[in-house]
Amino acid sequence: MVIIPPQSGTSFSIRKGEFLRVTCPEGEQVADLVAYNLHDLREVISNGKTLDYESHIYLSTGNYIYSNRSSKMLEIREDTCGRHDFLLAPCCMNTFRIIYKTEGDHPSCRENLYKNLAEYGIEEDSIPTAFNIFMNVEVDSGGAVSVNPPLAKPGDYILFQAHMDLLIGLTSCSAEQSNNFSFKPIGYEVTGPDLR
Repeated sequence: MVIIPPQSGTSFSIRKGEFLRVTCPEGEQVADLVAYNLHDLREVISNGKTLDYESHIYLSTGNYIYSNRSSKMLEIREDTCGRHDFLLAPCCMNTFRIIYKTEGDHPSCRENLYKNLAEYGIEEDSIPTAFNIFMNVEVDSGGAVSVNPPLAKPGDYILFQAHMDLLIGLTSCSAEQSNNFSFKPIGYEVTGPDLR
């Protein structure tokens, strides 16, 4: 298992049919995931298309993540946590200025994503809304949104299978509220179609 240190990120490619397991080694830590078609980076994960086609805001085992071109990109094959978010954008400097009322430098998922994806030609404005693994976002009957501590316990994981060749960006989230005000690592591993 590869470890992403707290408040950092990485990028890598996976091939159609391969599995990607993202693990929360210590519990209560969010991981932001973005995905691009490896052969055409203009095709990218879409929360709007996904929530439309899956008819649910909480995705888990058996659900698919779709692209902006309505193609299946990832399938959730296993999920021991059961609560993730696909509504909220990756945290950025303005997140901390507007929500946390802080100024100055602060690690952010948006920055960690585009810095790690820059070598592929991905620009900051090309970072989509991420699939926020282990993030616990509640929406009440009036539509109000709240960010609560992750439900992920130590060792919880989510297992995806790729439905096309993909470029992946993955972070160990940097937002205090999303991670119950304690930053921890995230683990991941890629295995072949017959290895889990």
